[in-house]
Amino acid sequence: MAHPYIDRRLYDAIVRFDQDEAAQDYYYAAMSAEVERNGRRETVRNQILRAYAMLFCEDLPSGAIAGPDEVEATADRLYTGSAGFDPRHWYRMRYHFPVIDDDNYDRFAALVISDLSAGPLHDAAVNGGDMLLVGEPDPLHMTREQRQRQRVRAVELGGPAQ
Repeated sequence: MAHPYIDRRLYDAIVRFDQDEAAQDYYYAAMSAEVERNGRRETVRNQILRAYAMLFCEDLPSGAIAGPDEVEATADRLYTGSAGFDPRHWYRMRYHFPVIDDDNYDRFAALVISDLSAGPLHDAAVNGGDMLLVGEPDPLHMTREQRQRQRVRAVELGGPAQ
């Protein structure tokens, strides 16, 4: 069964967050909602940060929750389609997150997880073969040759699109 809050509505609310007060209200309500999963009650926010940590933060122990430092450190490693220094492929630039800090790290993590679960990235993976790639750390300070030679891995989060 698909998650009741990590769906297309959450993705759309995050994308429209800066322009629409109703989107902000929905985002905050969804993130603070408590759900039970595997006999454990927790907020959607914590579930998202735990999923983000599991998928992208290799240094965190299993079951840990990603914090601002971990999300900021991994955000520049995410690419769609192919790795490179191209705003169309670099996930963070594509969604206009110039700064990831204490105020918005959970929103960025929620964007990534909801996009994988039910957003355009999910649709592109199902219909066109596009995927989210995790590159090596620090692409901003790589040379062009290093970016072209970097190792990447695909990330999938199952479940039907909503």
